[in-house]
Amino acid sequence: MAAKHEPSFYDSVQRNFDRAAALTNLPKGLLAQIRECNSVYQMRFPVKIGKEYKVIEAYRAQHSHHRLPTKGGIRYSQKVNQDEVMALASLMTYKCALVDVPFGGAKGGVKISPREYSVEDLEKITRRYTTELIRKNFIGPGIDVPAPDYGTGAREMAWIFDTYTVFKGGEIDAAGCVTGKPVTQNGIRGRSEATGRGVYYGIREVLNDKPLMDAVGLSTGTAGKTVAIQGLGNVGYHAGKICQTEGEMKIISVAEYEGAIYSEEGIDIEKLSKFRKRTGSILNFPGTSQLDQRKKTLEVECDVLIPAALENQLRKDNAKRIKAKVIAEAANGPTTADAEAILLKKGTIIIPDMYLNAGGVTVSYFEWLKNLSHMRFGRIEKRFDENTYLRIVNLIEKKTGKPVGVTEKSMIARGADEIDLVRSGLEETMVTAYEQIRTVMKRRKKVTDLRTAAFIVALNKISSDYLNMGVFP
Repeated sequence: MAAKHEPSFYDSVQRNFDRAAALTNLPKGLLAQIRECNSVYQMRFPVKIGKEYKVIEAYRAQHSHHRLPTKGGIRYSQKVNQDEVMALASLMTYKCALVDVPFGGAKGGVKISPREYSVEDLEKITRRYTTELIRKNFIGPGIDVPAPDYGTGAREMAWIFDTYTVFKGGEIDAAGCVTGKPVTQNGIRGRSEATGRGVYYGIREVLNDKPLMDAVGLSTGTAGKTVAIQGLGNVGYHAGKICQTEGEMKIISVAEYEGAIYSEEGIDIEKLSKFRKRTGSILNFPGTSQLDQRKKTLEVECDVLIPAALENQLRKDNAKRIKAKVIAEAANGPTTADAEAILLKKGTIIIPDMYLNAGGVTVSYFEWLKNLSHMRFGRIEKRFDENTYLRIVNLIEKKTGKPVGVTEKSMIARGADEIDLVRSGLEETMVTAYEQIRTVMKRRKKVTDLRTAAFIVALNKISSDYLNMGVFP
């Protein structure tokens, strides 16, 4: 008998959907509409690389138009295919609904390995891809708003924005056509750290949840918890750094493309990142030993495992060797459906991707709002708040006869900058979404894991939108 194949990323998303949908009372026709991708644009376009022309394969999938614009990142990877972008677009729909961001889900992908191209060639490819999206009306501040993903960043988003403005000269809200832009080009402070910071807030909420911690034999709180991280890209770096500095957690293992390292004493993420930039590798970082395989980081004995690389990393063939008490899905789809069944049976807590990495789209939403309002957050109220707080402190000094130190006074009287408001909004979003997930688990005895509960929260919100639209009378 032939061995059963591991489910694909898209299959895993659909199986997770079906598991949650079966526990709702929503109409089957409505669930069928929510489940499928509405539009997929598959394209091929030529780009001159050196003296030759190369045909580039690329995609843009729009999963749901129940709210507009659709929203989702663009990834550059040799592994990009139609199933992958459909799976990612689906997750974006559920993710946006879960955290109350009013977008439909979308995702894009360009089938290239960025390491193989020069900056000039990457710019050519990005601008041509954007041109194809514009031609088919697959991009625009009220249509579809891309963002960074694996293999892309602020630089690529700046190229997309510039290309869009060339075609759409005079469009007043053109800056809202893409998010994740550099701050100097209509971006927003806090966007680069947003997904990683959201990962930390989500982990913190779970580690402070006493019933869940009791179930896996951990004390509440983040301080002292051991962490292993797969992937030191933007998300893994910021998640690790914030877990370490704000959560007082200990990073004991890190894996990257070139290998994996381990230290029982802990690894300073900031120093490791600087070491890798200088040497091109995390290997031989002082105070660490090298693991024989980079995927061994997944199997390290730790309190929290953060897979922050690509999908399908925790599979049926390695799930039984996973020793982490909590798996925090910073990446999209790192756990296959088969692996999840094994892990849940072991009692492992899985913090689902559709909740945990929603920080990126949340702050992208803030950037989009900033672009449409043409106003930097905090600009209007910052000085007013500072003056008000200062008057209060001065009054306290006068009434008590006790002066407040200059440093303390400046801290108390400080008005909120854009970065403060972004972080506050992100924290509120993650805390509120977690409360909604746990409410479903407490009210429904059949819902025993965080992913199914998160799906149910999202499905109820999306179905409400459809029913209010009158699409399903």
